[in-house]
Amino acid sequence: MTDYASYMICTAPRSGSTLLCRLLAETGVAGRPASYFHEPSLAEWTRRLGVEPEAAASEREVVGACIQAAQSRGCSDNGIFGLRLQRPSFAFFFSRLALVHPGALSDRDRFEGVFGRTLFIHLSRTDKVEQAVSCLKAEQTGLWHVAADGSDLERVGPPRAPEYDGQKLQAWVEAMTGYDRDWNAWFDAEAITPVRIAYDELSADPNGSVRRVLRALGLDPSAADRVSPSIRKMADDTNRDWAARFRTEAGVI
Repeated sequence: MTDYASYMICTAPRSGSTLLCRLLAETGVAGRPASYFHEPSLAEWTRRLGVEPEAAASEREVVGACIQAAQSRGCSDNGIFGLRLQRPSFAFFFSRLALVHPGALSDRDRFEGVFGRTLFIHLSRTDKVEQAVSCLKAEQTGLWHVAADGSDLERVGPPRAPEYDGQKLQAWVEAMTGYDRDWNAWFDAEAITPVRIAYDELSADPNGSVRRVLRALGLDPSAADRVSPSIRKMADDTNRDWAARFRTEAGVI
């Protein structure tokens, strides 16, 4: 029996979080994790979650309604709630939680005051150059995820040929490095010891990574045996060429 009511995947773009979320949801016992609070906008929260607040509702009431809607969507039948939080979404999300629990002394207290005892998972990608290449290429092509059968799973724009841009890659490398730094500083400040999963580990052994999370939650790890990746890795020769070129130009090993 688990002692946890929820878990939060603390991550950044192109770290493998979509794969991990889908696998955990597929177990049937580890919630249905997703970025329920992705945009830094309460209007976007209500739109995404299907919340229709009354005109006279206070901001605190609207936030509360969004939280309830997210819990309804993100809980598995055993009551476990899963959330993915990208670092760029962090500040707005926790500022809104402060409206619901203004007396809490820390972010962790606020989160657990709303979602119950929580397991924190840090999913990160060690190779920031590869992560930056993946981000820039997805931005340019409009294609963020591909299904296992090769079909488009998440496309946000019309197809477009990717073009190398060293300055934008440098900006992404710096952003990704900062996201990891900020997560780790927050863990230290909140006295959190997260379960740490690396992108390469998840990519090489997705079922093993799911087992680690299930064990940490106190759930039966054998539930990982019935899941299989539904997302195909997108890196290709373009990714490798861009990464090699950037390392040469930037003097990065």
